[in-house]
Amino acid sequence: MDKSLSNVSTTFISRRDFLKLGGISLASLLLPQFSSLNSNRFQELNPAQQGRVVQNSVSVYDIPSFSGNELKIYWKDTILPITEITVGDETPAYNRIWYHIGKEGFVHSGVLQPVRTVLNQANNDIPTFGRLAEVTVPYTDAYWGAGKGFDVAYRYYYATTYWVTGLTKDANGEPWYQVMEDKWDFIQYVQAAHMRLVPDDELTPISIDVPLPAKRIEINTDDQVLVAYEWERPIFMARIASGAKFSTGNYSTPTGHHIINHKRPSRHMAAGNLAFNGYDLPGVPWVSYFTESGISIHGTYWHNDFGKPRSHGCVNLSPQAAKWVFRWTLPYVPPYEQRVYEDYGTSVDVISKEET
Repeated sequence: MDKSLSNVSTTFISRRDFLKLGGISLASLLLPQFSSLNSNRFQELNPAQQGRVVQNSVSVYDIPSFSGNELKIYWKDTILPITEITVGDETPAYNRIWYHIGKEGFVHSGVLQPVRTVLNQANNDIPTFGRLAEVTVPYTDAYWGAGKGFDVAYRYYYATTYWVTGLTKDANGEPWYQVMEDKWDFIQYVQAAHMRLVPDDELTPISIDVPLPAKRIEINTDDQVLVAYEWERPIFMARIASGAKFSTGNYSTPTGHHIINHKRPSRHMAAGNLAFNGYDLPGVPWVSYFTESGISIHGTYWHNDFGKPRSHGCVNLSPQAAKWVFRWTLPYVPPYEQRVYEDYGTSVDVISKEET
């Protein structure tokens, strides 16, 4: 069994049991399986497990609590070893998971993206229309040409996805993938060792024997939980981060009945002024849109703090949970298609007591 934090548990539990776990963000924090719903002990981690700092800075504490003593500060994109997972005190109640950083102390899980460093062999099996690829290192820089002598265009992060259209070599003979930037149609270049081409079998649909009317997703923004149902039986759950209210406006996820009819395995999302609550996020993975205005369920790499509203309207999931939703919901996206748009799709019900 792969004991990485980057795997979604295959054990499905009831909504009641899920909520019994209180503020512990299980699926979205990518923990290994619990041995028992009544236990705080986790399986042993993969020794190669790492965490990437996602904020400008984070503090290391001597105990798993914000009331502990600050021992050290790390800066954004620092890569730290995650050697243990533990449950901290009651603050914050929605996410009590802390990561033990070797012998240095404890960091709250919300500010570390679980990552791995996996290098890949270059793969020239790329049709003219391209193939989907995924970043398998904590981060890699995309350049405007094949080689580090060119200017950096963007930084690509672990578990983000992109459309690769070719393989080339730099002046030193090192392989680089040619990546199509899907928002402005630019071409960028990434070291081939840092990306893997996603195999077709990872894009096959889940539960193909279940008809469209029998599948339904419920998003509860009060509990910050997404539940997938087949024949009204819950089969998958994950913590979310839904739309929030900011100083610039109310971005709450719209309640009501929707359908997923537009899907993309990768999307560059950008809007607004970066200095004033805007965002510019390349490679957002596993996007399942459920409103015509662009609200979607998608993977998230800029935080690991699920359980409270914090998005611009979309439903944030871990990349692994979002991939499951992408594969399980209809319409189906074939492996070599960049997007699918249909007049049908899986039902999504967004509920909130505040809106009723």
